[in-house]
Amino acid sequence: MPRLFTALELPEDIRDDLADLEMPIPGARFVDTDDLHVTLRFAGDVDNRTANEFADALASIDGEAFITRIAGLGVFGGREAKSIHATVEAGPALERLARANERAARAAGLAPETRAFKPHVTIARLRNPRAEALARFLSRHGAYSSEPFLITHFALISSKPMVGGGPYVVEETYPLAEVSRRSGLAGPA
Repeated sequence: MPRLFTALELPEDIRDDLADLEMPIPGARFVDTDDLHVTLRFAGDVDNRTANEFADALASIDGEAFITRIAGLGVFGGREAKSIHATVEAGPALERLARANERAARAAGLAPETRAFKPHVTIARLRNPRAEALARFLSRHGAYSSEPFLITHFALISSKPMVGGGPYVVEETYPLAEVSRRSGLAGPA
């Protein structure tokens, strides 16, 4: 029974930049550089039939390549911070791609996602972090912003069944169409 999710893979230089932000925070476990990604749709532990139907539905997505960037860091979890994340700028193409991934999940029989899509990269998981160290990290790095980068595909990724986490395995990649030349940007040749 695989544990699956769909995601955007980040360019190596962006992953390296995010890894360079790492600093000691008691209670923080930073995500391995190779495992940094933007989750589009979490499927969870699914049987093989559902996994195959999900993969087939994903293959029919007709998305367009797009440019995005990292625009700041934050925490999820409110008063009891659970993770540090890098915010990914949402644009129309990313929003359409996330909705298409949701439709593919539902076509495969998965329950609807109840949380709003907030594109982000989890860079650290937190367990009872020291507030001063977390505040110092966010003060130092909270305004981090990356150079714009091109997204040319999305991926179906598996993680450890029942527990999740890396190392992640890319099971399949799905190309996105070249960016329209009218936008002034060209996708991969």
